[in-house]
Parts: sequence; C-alpha cells; structure tokens
Amino acid sequence: MAKAEHTDAIALLKEQHRKVEELFDQFCNTTNTGRKAKLAKEICIELKIHTMVEEEIFYPAFQGKIEDMTLDEALVEHDAAKLLVNDIDAGSPEDEYFDAKVSVLSEEIKHHVREEEKRGDGMFAQCRKTDVDLAELRDRMLERTRELQMLAKSEGLPPAMPSAMNLLMA
Repeated sequence: MAKAEHTDAIALLKEQHRKVEELFDQFCNTTNTGRKAKLAKEICIELKIHTMVEEEIFYPAFQGKIEDMTLDEALVEHDAAKLLVNDIDAGSPEDEYFDAKVSVLSEEIKHHVREEEKRGDGMFAQCRKTDVDLAELRDRMLERTRELQMLAKSEGLPPAMPSAMNLLMA
C-alpha cells in the first residue's frame, strides 16, 4: 500500500521530483569522481523510472482530459532528457562534457518540473480538476515503480526510448 505521504499520484510524482533534485544538488556539490559516477547512475535510474511511469500510466490517464499541448510538451521534454540520460549513463566523469551534460539535464528537469507543478494552469493543477481517481492511479504507479526498481537492481534498465521526437542519425 502507499506510504502516508503519497496521498495521491501527484504527491508521488512530486516526491520523485524532490528526490532527483536532491541527487542533482549532491552531484554539483562533489568533486570526487567516484561519487559523481555513482550519483549520475542514480540520477539516470530515477529519471528512467519516473519517465516510464509517467508515460505508461500517468499521462495516458489524462489524455483528452487536460490540454493536449500540455501533454505534448511534457513528452517532448521527456525525449530531450532521455537523450542526455542515455549519454550520461553510457559515460563517466572522466569523459569530456560529462559535468556539462549533467548540468544541462538538471536545467531541463527543473524546467519540466516547473511546468508540471505550476499553480493555476500547470499540468498537475489541470489534472486535479478532472474526474480521474488519483489514489487508484497512485497505487498503479507505485506498483510499476517497484517493478522497475527491482529490474534496475537485477538486470538493469534498458536505454530510455524517445517517443515523440524523430531522431535522425548521420
């Protein structure tokens, strides 16, 4: 069952946002390459799980119930983040641009979180105005989160798959 602080699906997502923000802060405040590598991996895992849960469960629950552009922008923002997540996940702190990539990813995530959590007309505010059962949605999201966490520990998660952007490779 859900923890007390997870009153609903939105509270669960907000908690995940705070966790990733804290990991980014820790990354920025260390110079130890081993610690940076560990934090970067953890950031990538958390973001992969978060985006999968949002895209598989949360966003579809609100399709046609909130502004289409809100969901479309969120998916494109996810795809941009996924490209950096995959690059960071495959790299190491010794790589050129590694810290810059983590910094840019942090900025992208901050923007995305602001859009979702914005009072009034942000995604979460729009979602609260619908008839979707946010407690039931939370339960499904928690179950999927646990499955993905177990997969991350056992086999590892696959690369994040962009879904809204066409990727042209030369």
